[in-house]
This record gives sequence, C-alpha cells and structure tokens, in this order.
Amino acid sequence: MSHRNARLTVFGRRLLVERVRSGRAVAHVAAEMGISRATAHKWMRRWRAEGGAGLHDRSSRPRTTPHRTPADIEARVCDLRRTRKLGPARIGPVLGLPASTVHRILTRHGLNRLAWLDRPTGTVIRRYERERPGELIHVDVKKLGRIPDGGGHKAIGRQAGRATRGQMGFDYIHSAVDDHTRLAYSEIHPDEKVATCAGFLTRAAAFFHSQGITRIERVLTDNAWSYRKGLAWKAVLAELGASGKLTRAYRPQTNGKVERFNRTLAEEWAYLRAYTSNQERTEALADFLHTYNHHRCHTALDGKPPISRVNNPAGQYT
Repeated sequence: MSHRNARLTVFGRRLLVERVRSGRAVAHVAAEMGISRATAHKWMRRWRAEGGAGLHDRSSRPRTTPHRTPADIEARVCDLRRTRKLGPARIGPVLGLPASTVHRILTRHGLNRLAWLDRPTGTVIRRYERERPGELIHVDVKKLGRIPDGGGHKAIGRQAGRATRGQMGFDYIHSAVDDHTRLAYSEIHPDEKVATCAGFLTRAAAFFHSQGITRIERVLTDNAWSYRKGLAWKAVLAELGASGKLTRAYRPQTNGKVERFNRTLAEEWAYLRAYTSNQERTEALADFLHTYNHHRCHTALDGKPPISRVNNPAGQYT
C-alpha cells in the first residue's frame, strides 16, 4: 500500500514504463519524476519479468519465519482453546508462552473469538453466504411488548409502569433478510398467524423486487406452524416460484442472518431510546430500515451498506 507522500503509485509506475519504452533514458525519466535511478530500474525490471502485475505492491511478509512457534506447540494451543475455552492469558502460563504469542497463534487459526466456536464441541462455526441476491431469503418474527401511552417502565420507572405491566399485549415484527446482500424488510403486525405471514411475504417480495432483486429462489424459516402447515404461506411460495426451507429444530444458528438482524432491531430501534407511546416506536421503524439498508456499514460487506451489493452480486466494491 503506497503512503500518501509516495512519489510512485501504480499509475506513476505505468507512466515510468511508458516513458522509458518511448526510447528515453531511464536516468532522465527518473530525474523528471523525482526518484532515484535505482528505483526506476527496479520497476523496469519487475515490468519486464512480470508485466503489468509486477507494478503492484507486494506483501511485506517474509518468505520464511525461522522463529515461528513449532507446529506441535501451536496444536496444543488450539487444543486448549477448543476443549477448555481458555484465553491467551490462561494458555500462556500452561505452555510457557507469552500471551501475545498465544493470541497470534489463535488468530492465525481463526480461534481468537470464542463467538466463532460452537461451545459444546469447540469446532469453528462454518459461516456461509449465498452467491447471488434472491437465492435465499431469511424470514423470522420477533415479539415485543407494546408501550402504553405516556411510556413504559424505561420512560417512567418500573414502579410507575407496573400498573400496565402485562396488559398491553405484544407487537410481532416480521422481518425478511436477503442472505447475499443483507437487505432487510420489516413490518409490525398484531399476530403471527398464517394469513399474516403470507401477506408479509408477498409484500416483502415486492419490496425486494423494487430494489433490484427480481427473483426469490428459496425462503428459510424456523419450524413455526404457519411456515410448516400454512396453506396460504405455501400458496405465496408457489406464486413466487420459491421453495420453502426449514431450519433444524432448536438450531436458530441456521437462520442466523435474520436472527442477527433481530438483535440489531432491538439495539438500534426498539430499545434505542425511551419511547412515550407504541405509535412513536412504530413510526420510527421506517427511518431505521432506511438507515440500515442505505447508510449503515456492515462488517460482512467490507463496511458498505446492504444496498451497495444489490447490483454488485460478485461483492466487488468500487
């Protein structure tokens, strides 16, 4: 990666090659561009040996690392991480290694985050992503308690809010998330019955179509009765030309993208601030969805918002 004051970027190196190929002396071209003759000759040698690819920066990683921790010690570090879930500060004294070395080993093997491991087995969770928009849509429902007029306990305190506790009922937030782009669509309904779920899927498909995802191939849901047995739900799937898929029982990780979206909903919308009424929270959902789809950076998308990937299915960002 060239620093901001570099005399030669990739464009400058191409310009150097073009000028030398036109018949001019390397020393004269180097003087014009403010670089040494040795540097100019170096890039010319790389261009002659590798062509245009040779003008790009190379990794500074050494070809060999003589002092790297032996493979058997690294294997013991990984084994302690998987079986006992110990951190670098605990593994280091056991094996006589600095905690920093243990951390580098865990990072190298993809074990530095416990959240990446399946707790019972210690195996690294395999994360997947579909290749194109619309190939798989995750659908789920999150239940939230309604807020009484004047605010609930977050706004007026638990003692004052106790009189209405449990009397307001629930809102059901139906959400659909595209596996490849993470584009999301949500609606609030008073229930999660078959007709409600079927109507939501129809409108979600229309939303994705308006954003450029013109075909939905599969819809992944949990094992709720509405998704397993609902005739209206199956009729909508047939109308869309999509197949319905169910997660394994008690394995919400399979539907993880919409489960993670539900957590984001809670943190950045439902519990973001103390709302004074249920209507106020409901009206705030549209602004949240626009921010999520068009402005909120996503770590799985190289810091880009979901909308940036809709018309860029290969994931090559500009």
